[in-house]
Amino acid sequence: MAGEKEIWEKIGEGFVQEYYHQFDNTNRMGLGYLYSGQACLTWEGTIFQGREAIAGKLASLPFKRIQHIITEKDFQPTIDSCVLIMVFGQLQADEEQPMAFHQVFMLKSQNGSWACTNDVFRLGIHNIPV
Repeated sequence: MAGEKEIWEKIGEGFVQEYYHQFDNTNRMGLGYLYSGQACLTWEGTIFQGREAIAGKLASLPFKRIQHIITEKDFQPTIDSCVLIMVFGQLQADEEQPMAFHQVFMLKSQNGSWACTNDVFRLGIHNIPV
């Protein structure tokens, strides 16, 4: 059927919607449940390994309020039956000016559900000369 999304696009869309809804509206510690037990997060160049370390990092971010504005998402199936996701957008933390960000996720089916195995996050400020 023309225009119908592939299953990997539906999985990616659902994950992105859930991830940013939880990030912006709930206790970020709960985001750990979206990751596999051995997942890896690279946050602004620092690596966090394992669900607890990742949840701890996300919960410890120093802002009280955040809003993600997603401007674009790309999804790809991988040769080993995973889903690769790239997200572009802006985020606004507390009363700061909005900042561009890029985030890449890798999802893998584990025990009948999808979990994030890899996550790379960068603010879009690294191409600005200091």
